[in-house]
Formats: sequence, C-alpha cells, structure tokens
Amino acid sequence: MKRSSSTSWIPLYLALGVVWGCSFIFIKLGLEFLTPFGVAFVRCALGAITLIIIVIGRRFTFPRDIRIWLHLWIISLLLNSIPGVLFALAETEVTSILAGILNATTPLMTISVIFLAFREEKPQRHQIIGLLLGAVGVLVVLGVWEGIGNNPIWAVGVLLAATLCYGISFPYSRKFIIPLKLQPEVAAATQLIVATTTLLPFFIFNGLANFEFRTESVMAMLAMGIFGSGFAYIWNFQIIERAGSAIASTVTYVTPVVAVVVGILFLSENLKWYEPVGGLIVLFGAATSQGRFSRFFVKA
Repeated sequence: MKRSSSTSWIPLYLALGVVWGCSFIFIKLGLEFLTPFGVAFVRCALGAITLIIIVIGRRFTFPRDIRIWLHLWIISLLLNSIPGVLFALAETEVTSILAGILNATTPLMTISVIFLAFREEKPQRHQIIGLLLGAVGVLVVLGVWEGIGNNPIWAVGVLLAATLCYGISFPYSRKFIIPLKLQPEVAAATQLIVATTTLLPFFIFNGLANFEFRTESVMAMLAMGIFGSGFAYIWNFQIIERAGSAIASTVTYVTPVVAVVVGILFLSENLKWYEPVGGLIVLFGAATSQGRFSRFFVKA
C-alpha cells in the first residue's frame, strides 16, 4: 500500500504519544477509588466496548476458530491483563514518572526475549551494545548508588516484569498472530474482550478501593480506557499504514517524556536529576538495539 506523502499521520502520532504517555498519571488517579485489579479491568472493559462498537460499525466479523481466540487470550495476558495489574500495583508505591521512564525498557525486553527464547536471529553488535546501555540506563534511573532511593525493590521488579510481558508479546504476535491476517480492529477487540473476561472475577472480589469517586479520577479512567486501550490501537495501525512501522515505533520515545511532564505538572511529583538522565540512556540504548545507529557499528 502506498504511504501518504502528506503529514496526515502527525496529529495521530502526537495523540498516541500523549494518550500513552498520560496512562501512568491516569493509573495514579484511578487508584484513588480502584484497586490494581480494578484499574486493569476498567481500562480493558472500556477499551473493549469502544472497539466492539467500531467492529460492528465497520461490519467486520469476529474470528470463529477457537485457536485464534486462544492465541489472542495469551496476547491479552501479556499486553493487557498482567501488565495492567502490575503497573497499577507498582504505582501504589512509586511515582508515575518512574513508571513512565521504565516503560521505555520495552524495546530492550523485546530484543532480549527474541535472543533468549525465540532465537530467530544471531545477535548483532549494535543490539548487544544497546542492551548493555539500556541496563546501565535502568541503574541510573533508579539511582543505584543511593540504594534505589525511596523506591521499594519489589515495585521496581514489578515494573520490569510488566515490560518483560510486553517484550514477550511482540515476538509471540509476530509468530502466531500476524500470519492470521486479522483486521487490526478485530484482533484488538477480541484481545480486549478476553482480557476483560479474565479480569472480571478479580474485579468482582477486589476491584473497588472505596466508594469516593472524584470527577478527575473517573475522567482519567474513561480517557485511559476509551482512548488509551481503544482508539489508540486504531491510531497506531493508521500511523503504520501512512508513515511506516519505523516511524510508528518511535512513539516509544515520546511516552516517557509525556509521563515526566504530566507527573510534574498535575501530580507535583518530584523528579530527581538522575531519572531523566537514566531515561535518556535507556532510550538511546533502545534506539541502538533497534539499529537506528547501525551505520556506526560493524556487524558481528
């Protein structure tokens, strides 16, 4: 398909970066009346409803093969259910800024999983260097020389476990989902339907933290569910279609910047000097591992 030569993808790109970057402050606000299970369930449920409406409106059909639903259920665990709970759980103890910065380790986790589990290619020098840079960046973000500051070790581990889930999901999707040739809207809607179903029992038994609903908190969850877990999938597909996957993937570098800015402006969170420095190292490592500076390296 011929890509658009216009800038028609730029508004979508900016919207996607802002929505995904704001997800971490949305989680923080959602935790005012929801538990981590509640946050994960509500965002998936609202996203599922949004995408079901889109699928029906476009007269698409849902898959009938149970094996397809099984693969999408596994993807939903890796992209929605498990990390959705883990990010919210971690943010009961750490800032949305730290969560947003560590989310940038996702490309590094993806490369690591491909090397260790899927073994689809021989590691290249730039990829190994990128992984090492990313590891250094994480240590800097945490201020390891200060004993990771006020951040509980378990919360940091939970955040990295969440990004590891993301890292597993991409090669899994490439191997088992992409060959199915599903419409992106159908795949995303099905994925969120099974994620919502999986999280429903947890929400019923432990979903609400209290019954005080501030308008800001409710609006945050609506925005994260409808836009962050709904329209965002469509926007991402449209960016890939109009500008290419290389440009679409760079939204990863926008989200931590947005997370830092909104965390400071709206939650008055403190930003230590080494967090953005480490974040930049992580982003540089991710870009290096993706081959964006490969011309500077000789293939291993």
